[in-house]
Amino acid sequence: MARTNVSDRPCGVTEGVRGPLIVTEDESLLDDLLRLCAAAGAEPEVVFTAPPRAVSWEDAPLVLVGVEASGRVQGAPRRKGVLLVGRGGAESADSEAWRRAVAVGADHVLFLPAAEAWLVDRLADVAEGGGGPALTIGVVGGRGGAGASTLACGLAVTAARTGVRAMLVDGDPLGGGLDILLGAERTGGLRWPELADSRGRVNSGVLEESLPRLGSLSVLSWDRGRSTLIPPQAMRSVMGAARRGGGVVVVDLPRTVDDTVAETLGQVDVGLLVVPAELRAVASGCKVATVFAPELDDLRVVARGPFGTGLDGNEIARLIGLPLAGELRPEPALADPMSGGAPPGSAVRGPLARFSSAFLGQVLTATGCVTA
Repeated sequence: MARTNVSDRPCGVTEGVRGPLIVTEDESLLDDLLRLCAAAGAEPEVVFTAPPRAVSWEDAPLVLVGVEASGRVQGAPRRKGVLLVGRGGAESADSEAWRRAVAVGADHVLFLPAAEAWLVDRLADVAEGGGGPALTIGVVGGRGGAGASTLACGLAVTAARTGVRAMLVDGDPLGGGLDILLGAERTGGLRWPELADSRGRVNSGVLEESLPRLGSLSVLSWDRGRSTLIPPQAMRSVMGAARRGGGVVVVDLPRTVDDTVAETLGQVDVGLLVVPAELRAVASGCKVATVFAPELDDLRVVARGPFGTGLDGNEIARLIGLPLAGELRPEPALADPMSGGAPPGSAVRGPLARFSSAFLGQVLTATGCVTA
């Protein structure tokens, strides 16, 4: 399963995105491209008989150049996001088409109708206006009650407070519901059971607007009914939509891996394993690490205090065999998270908020994102 690389992706959201630019002299090809743009919800600018304006060429998020019109853009500055498009089957991909692609600096050569599905996805990305996939953080407990859900909430609340687009996803159907932990169980919006039948591409904007919100934080949690099976295809569709919106997505993970959880992990950039400073918790954390480490390129330990047992964060990470993300000190106000208090991470000067802020700052800096 393909994984993303946290170090080479933007995670912001592009405001006021222009539509794609179409440059062609073929009326049939233009009809096809307009149809695909309509299917993706993208509004293109069309240049049919003249070279494109410099501003259109430079500012369009995607440029579709008909093979027959490639001569009209050969003098344009090189840029990313140029696709050379023709009509016909695989036999159309002759050496002349590839030569023209090199001449205009195209990223890809496409032939319709074979490439229609791929092109619609690219056009839909443009229509949704995402500036790149979200930084996606998965949090899992080294044992039951380790505090993984509290940390997941704290990270999401902190991200939202700093102005980053943030979404919290409850990936544990037996965890009781993160909306309760946040005090948002009565807030209207879709829960996982309503999304269990999702297939294909889910619009990221529609998903975000349909979820319960806590201020600027979107939350995808469970309802209070019977546990609902989320098929891997639905998890793929929903997580894909969550990530395309950019910003930060935090996922609270169960401690076992099935096909659905494996689908989730395939879209996680950084995993955090929360391990209390107890020998039994470390032993349990070692077992959880053996399950999750093969699924994640970047899995780190968060050592949770108090540290009065002789174990500190460095020793816990050494015993488990993973890098240390940091130590999380006790926060008395969170001792009873179900007591109806403020959401975890709300106390800006508390240990959870301080840890979350430092960790997010470090990782967001690595991605090139700038927090507000």
